[in-house]
Formats: sequence, structure tokens, C-alpha cells
Amino acid sequence: MPVFKSGSRSRRSKSMTNEEKPGGAIGMVAHSENGPKGVSQLPVVPISDNVVFPFTVIPLSITAPKAVAAVEYAMSRERTLAMVAVKGPFEGSLTADNLFKIGTAARIVRLFKAPDGSLNLILQGAYRIRVVDMRSEDNVFVARVKNSPEKKPADRIAAEALTRKVLDQFRRLVQLTPYLSDELETLAQEIDNPLQLAYLAGALIRMEKDAKQEILELDLPEKKLSRVYGILQQELAILEMGNKIQSEAQTEISKSQREYFLREQLKAIRRELGELDATMAEVEELREKISKTDLPEEVAKEADKQVGRLERIPTASAEYSVVRTYLDWLLGLPWRVSTQDNLNLRRARRFLDEDHWDLEKVKERVVEFLAVRKLKKDSRGPILCFVGPPGVGKTSLGQSIARALGRKFIRMSLGGIRDEAEIRGHRRTYVGALPGRIIQGIERTGTNNPVFMLDEIDKVGADFRGDPSSALLEVLDPEQNFSFRDHYVEMPFDLSHVLFIATGNITDTIQPALRDRMEIIELPGYTEEDKVRIAGDHLVPRQIGENGIPDGNLRFTAAGLREIVRFYTFEAGVRNLERNIAAICRKYATKYACGRRRPQKIGPEEVRRYLGPQRRTADVARRTSRAGVATGLAWTPSGGDVLFIEALSMPGKGNLLLTGHLGDVMQESARAALSYVRHRAGDLGIGDEYFRRHDIHIHVPAGAIPKDGPSAGVTMASAIVSCLTGRPVKKDVAMTGEITLAGHVLPIGGLKEKVLAARRAGIRTVIFPRQNKPQLDDIPAKLRRHLKFTLVETVDEVWDAALFKTRRLAPGKGGR
Repeated sequence: MPVFKSGSRSRRSKSMTNEEKPGGAIGMVAHSENGPKGVSQLPVVPISDNVVFPFTVIPLSITAPKAVAAVEYAMSRERTLAMVAVKGPFEGSLTADNLFKIGTAARIVRLFKAPDGSLNLILQGAYRIRVVDMRSEDNVFVARVKNSPEKKPADRIAAEALTRKVLDQFRRLVQLTPYLSDELETLAQEIDNPLQLAYLAGALIRMEKDAKQEILELDLPEKKLSRVYGILQQELAILEMGNKIQSEAQTEISKSQREYFLREQLKAIRRELGELDATMAEVEELREKISKTDLPEEVAKEADKQVGRLERIPTASAEYSVVRTYLDWLLGLPWRVSTQDNLNLRRARRFLDEDHWDLEKVKERVVEFLAVRKLKKDSRGPILCFVGPPGVGKTSLGQSIARALGRKFIRMSLGGIRDEAEIRGHRRTYVGALPGRIIQGIERTGTNNPVFMLDEIDKVGADFRGDPSSALLEVLDPEQNFSFRDHYVEMPFDLSHVLFIATGNITDTIQPALRDRMEIIELPGYTEEDKVRIAGDHLVPRQIGENGIPDGNLRFTAAGLREIVRFYTFEAGVRNLERNIAAICRKYATKYACGRRRPQKIGPEEVRRYLGPQRRTADVARRTSRAGVATGLAWTPSGGDVLFIEALSMPGKGNLLLTGHLGDVMQESARAALSYVRHRAGDLGIGDEYFRRHDIHIHVPAGAIPKDGPSAGVTMASAIVSCLTGRPVKKDVAMTGEITLAGHVLPIGGLKEKVLAARRAGIRTVIFPRQNKPQLDDIPAKLRRHLKFTLVETVDEVWDAALFKTRRLAPGKGGR
């Protein structure tokens, strides 16, 4: 059997349903019936969302065939229906267990039959009933019911007090509820039956079906009134809160309207005074720009606030230009503007290969970043740091990465920066304040995901104005930079999409916390073959173009380029190499401009003619021809270098003299080397009294250059032994390694740079600690073919490989 909802829209109802407007469809009768005695049979109409009370008059629309049959069944008998509420939500077939036991017998006052067969009824609640049982008869549910008469008040005084309270609250409810007619207040005043008042209020108040059923089932009128009074208070509290919210909203609307009218009046006044046009046009332009720009909610709110301030500030005020400049920065930043990454890995690798020779580790890292970005769109950009000597292409590599990714490129030099405000910006309270250079760079690129190069990060300073390195901690931390706050902008800007690339020559001067946030990638120097290849593919074409030389008129041979590399430059990078090529191009351009336009090929002879005498000679053999001189290998910020260490003995009192601008660590290495040599004096054929009667002087040439580090320990020991035994060090041997008092050789750093320096100096054999053997893989195969590597674990192995077996004193007598 279908379950009906009270107050369904009928053909004669108003635009609102009774569920939406209960007061408009509920009436009252003066009294209820007592009902028949004993058991009677009534057709059942179940209601799912409401409860019918005695005394009340309600409309009901019925469309289901079974419901129509139930009404027709009632019309053929006593025109009475059993209106019983359904327990909870109900689906499926209806049984007696699904219905409450207490309901209301309702008289059919009027019946209207529509053309489509549906019925519209007006029902009058007659008396309360109790369902005994229920059966199906002629496709209609018929219930056996008994009259459940209402009781009289047990406490008349309490009933009267509750009646007055309910009347008072009901009047307030009618006043606060728009859809309740004012006539209901008069109707309630005329009711003298507490039971009738309880049912009237219960029918009109918005409450749950179970609460209404509870009121219907209570026997004593004062209990019904008490329950109704509690629900009335709750409903009134909700209505008062709603009215308060509506009033506040109306106040805000009125305030906005008032401000609008006042602003329009102010415009009219300023227009009359001739002060309006430029200022207000500027304000309107800013408001339009804010509405069209895709800004974060917090930024848009701040921009609106600043425009309001700008509108109220006189144009002659200094504050006006401050606010205007701030708005320009706020609206000019690319808050949500990004460039699309080019995720074609083959194309990116091709671009990197076109722009740079070698640098495989860096290229692989960039391709890995693109691969991860292709698989995970929201991945954060890495913080890379390229470390290497000058001229190896660190800065230009950043430009190539931006080209490969399809991103904008911005470079910021950090060398010599000492003010934290350069990074974070100045607060707007200062005259001439501006954002920091990070935000300025982002604004210039016009996107929030450029490739941002922080050049020379190892040269950042610090003073009383702050530490820029500490400010960079937030910029270069992927866990924090998504909400970077510049002191000037004061709005969180997302830097997590930016690909930061830092460069430096060394890592020692970088703050440890900052260094920990970056992925260090070392770029060692180039070999001679690499430089010749780079010059032919990149440097020569660029300098020919920059000097305006027509194509085909000037050509460099490989031998000519090798001549420049070997005898006119001594560097890890290619910066001086390009300068020398540029010098040759300029000289040829001068000839060409003077009319001598014959094409020319640049070979070794032409190089010497244009650049003059060779600037570097291979003096390793000359300087190591005598005993007491050994060739060491050193690492410097500009790459590897060879280091000559000279030892000399002279009559004295056993002192050790050290010269050559040596640092503390290097001096300690010299003392350790001498102590080990004295310990091995007997094995080396040196008398016990020799060290007490002689002084040892160790000198490292190029005394104006500071030198430090432990890796020259084996070179000093070899120089001392060569001096004291008269056994010269082989002229084509260079060595590196830290010495211990036990005679062990410990590993060193910068092996590749040192090997490159040895190759540039014409060395053929390199001696280094065995523990550095894994680093041989970093040395190019071509370079390994030109050198012999001797791996050692003890100082004795160094002497066996580096010193001649027999004594060969030079004329200067370097021995005892």
C-alpha cells in the first residue's frame, strides 16, 4: 500500500505546498469527537512525514490507485479514515509493524475528483485511536481500531500556567514567522481548551515527525503543553538567530550601498573641482586590472584594499606613489602564469649536446628531471649547484637547460652581496623600497617557473646588514619555498615551480646549511682534446661572427688551436682560449677592413705571428734536473696545477725552515715528512749525526700565492730524500698524497683536476694513493691512454717509483 505525505500539492492549493507553508493549510475546529465505543473498522491511510492531530483540518492529495480505493471505501461507509504515521524511513510492503499504534480518525469534509483520477481531500481530525490489528480487504488495508480518549488535566493550575506560557510563545512565533497569518494569534487567544492549544501549536511548529507522534501519544494535556513549550522555545531561538543574521546581512548591504552613493557623490564633487579625471581614471583602471588578472584570493583581497587606500589619498601625498608602486608590483607578478615544459627527452638531450661538449653528468641529471616531470606533473624542481673552475661553462649551461626545457631564463649574480634585503626585499616603510632580487627576477620573466641561475653563490658575504646566505635557505628549500614571503610584497609567492641552479668555484665557503639543500654537481676542467674540439665547434664560429668576418675567410686548423691551448693558455676552462682566438680574429678583421681580404688559414706559425712568443714553456724537466726538487699536484679553485717543492740542506743546528706562503696544514705535512725521513735515515744511508749538524729548508715557489692542504706530504718527503741522498726525482713524474708518521699514503681530493694539470704540464707518470683508484673512472679514456698511473699505499713505494736508483748530484750539490 502506498505511503502518503501530508500537505502534497493539490490542484486547488496555493503556490507553496503545505510542507513549505504549514500554517496556510491547517485549520481548527471548535471541538473533537469522542468517537464510538468499542472496536470499529476504518480504512488506513499511512503518512510518512507528518502526524494528523485531532481538532485540525488539513488538505491531502491522493493519486495512487490503492489510496483512491481506500478513500472510496470510506466514502461508501462512514466517510472516516484512520490516519496513522509510519515508523522511520520506510521502503517495501506495508505491514502493521511499520505503523505507530496511536493515530487519528479523520472525517472527509470535502472530496474533489480530478480528470486524471486523483483525489483532493480536506480532512478534519476527529478523535484519537489505537490500532488493534490490520488486514487487507478488497485491495484496501482495513484496521480494527479502538477509541483512545484524551484525559482531563490532573493539575488545573499547572495546565493553566503552561497554557499562558504556550500562548505567549505562540504569539512571538506568529510575529517572527512570515508565512503564519496574524489571524492565528487571535485564534489562539480564543482557545480555552489546553488540549486544543497543544494540538494547534504542535501542528504549526516545524518539528520532527517523532516529536509530533510523542505529543499525540501523551495522555495528560499538561504534558502535551510542556513538550510543545520546549519545542516552541527551540524554534523561537532558531528564528531569532535567523532574523539576526538577516539583519546583519541587510546592514552590510545598506553599508555598501551607502558607501557607493557617497563615493559617487565624492566623484561628482571632485569633478566639479577639476581633481577627478586622472586620479579616478587610474583607480578604475586598477580595479579593472584586478578583476581581469588571475590572482590568488589573498592577493586579490590585498589589492582591493590598497586600491581603496589609493582612492582616498591625495595625489600630492608621498604615500600615493608608495601605494601606486606597490600595486604595480602586486599586479605585475606572474602569480599563476607558467610556461609549458617541453618534455621531449630526445629533443632536450640534442639541445644540450649542441651547446656543450662533454659534461655528461649534468646532461643526464637534466634528462632525469624531465623524465620525472613527465611521469609526475606536480613534481618539485630540484636545486642544482654546479661547482667547477672558471670558464668550464657553468653559466652558459643554465641557459642551455632553459632552452631544452622551453622555459624563460634569469640570472642573478650573488658575488659580493652582503645585504639580506637583496634577497628578501625592503619593507615598504623605507623610502625607495623595492622587492628583493628573487621577486624582481620572477617579475621580469613573466612566468612563475623560469630557470633561475644564482651565479657565484660561493662568494656571498655577510655583515651588520644581515646574512644573505640565511635568506637563501628558504628560497632553496623545496619544503618551504612554496610560500616565500618577500618583505616588500608581503604575500606568499610559490617558488616551488622554479628550477634554481646555483654556480660556484668551491663549496668550502658556502654555508653548510645552504650547501645541504643543494644537489652538488662537479664540473672538472677540460682536457687538451676537449678544448680543441670546443674551440672548433663553438668558440671560433662565435668570434668570427662577433668580429664581422665573412664566412670562409678565416679558418683555424686543429694544430693551430692546439698551439694556443698548449703555449698561450694554462687554465681548466676555455675563457682565456676564447680571448686568444678573439685576438687573432680582431687582427685579421683589421687587415680585412684595410682591404687585404685574402682568406687565411691559422696554423701554429700564424698563431705565433699574431699572438707573439709562446707564453708558457714546459719547464718541468729543467726545474727537476737537480736533486732536491719534486713535482707535486695541487687543486685550486681555478682547476688543477703543478707544484714544485724544493728542499735544501745546509750546516746548522737541525732546524726546519719553511717558505713559500704555506698554510698551517701544509706546514704540519712538512714536519711529518721530515720526521718520517729521519725515522728512515738508517735505511736511506744517512748518518745519525747529520740532522743535528744541518738545517733543512723547504721552499714552494710562487711565494705570493697562499698554499695549504695535506696532499703535498709525499712530494715534500720525496724532495727531502732526493736532497739528502742525491737521487733526483724523475723529470716526468708528478705525485700527490697525504703522508702519515707511519709512512702510509692517505687519499686526496680533486684527482681529475690534478691529472688534467699533469697532462697540461707534460707529465707522463702520476703517483697517487691506491684508495683513490675508483676515481679513475671519472678521467676520460683518451687522457688515461696518454698517462701512466702508479697507485701507492706507502711512502717507500713513492720513492721507488719517483727517485732514480743511483746518486746523480747536480753541480749545485743538493745532498749532504
